[in-house]
Amino acid sequence: MEIRTIHANGVEFAYLSLGEGPLALCLHGFPDTAHTWRHLMPALAERGYRAVAPFLRGYAPTEIPADGAYEDAALVADVRALHEELGGGDDAVVIGHDWGAFPAYATAGRFRRAVTLAVPPPGSLAGLFFDYEQLKRSFYIFLFQTALAETAAATPGFIDNLWRDWSPGYDAREDLEFVRRSLGDPANLAAAIGYYRAMLGTTPPSGRYPAVEQPVSGPVLYLHGAQDGCLGADLAKGALEHLPAGSRAEQVAGAGHFLHLERPGEVNRLILDWLGPAS
Repeated sequence: MEIRTIHANGVEFAYLSLGEGPLALCLHGFPDTAHTWRHLMPALAERGYRAVAPFLRGYAPTEIPADGAYEDAALVADVRALHEELGGGDDAVVIGHDWGAFPAYATAGRFRRAVTLAVPPPGSLAGLFFDYEQLKRSFYIFLFQTALAETAAATPGFIDNLWRDWSPGYDAREDLEFVRRSLGDPANLAAAIGYYRAMLGTTPPSGRYPAVEQPVSGPVLYLHGAQDGCLGADLAKGALEHLPAGSRAEQVAGAGHFLHLERPGEVNRLILDWLGPAS
């Protein structure tokens, strides 16, 4: 898959594309790249979709946004703009993992179908910072609020060990090479950390983007790995209480945080069954 570019919401996005048909927008998370969808995209194309996986704002080769905005509202504005600029219609679908799940939840009602992986819906994360075991898993979020963040994250082995802890037993060498190409420049790594600083308000909202829609306005398939070392599987319990009627939640046994890479056959099947044939 060759890398193409498109201008949307004031940012020059790089993206991977495969297939022809209704748009299937695939959104990656941290510390990851558009290549994370290399197993799903061929399956989507075979089903009749045009699978498009952008590198999120700040992740090379997508440019670092001039406005320096990384709050949820900026990511949602990106997805809306990409949907439009890529010619997506009412038959488009959206799939988001990790950070990509946040705008997928917020824009679910704008797509025919939505899928999220590894991050529970808004509302079910309320107790995230009150559980001791989860606090230990989330140490990096608090580290990223400090002036030590960029130095720590650039230390050899730091990102590798996040992958090791989050998806125990998974051989992430290929993925980590993609990550090094994308976040190897200090400016790109700082951009990725910027998402977390915006998340907790260390960096205040830019005020450039409209507030994110709440609650989730369209049915969602939510998938979570049973051995997720980033966000414990217990957080996925009760997810349906925070999703619209018609949504589904599934736990994938034997998989961690990067479940779509660890169990591609099973995860592809669950996603394709939910999406159905391209209309």
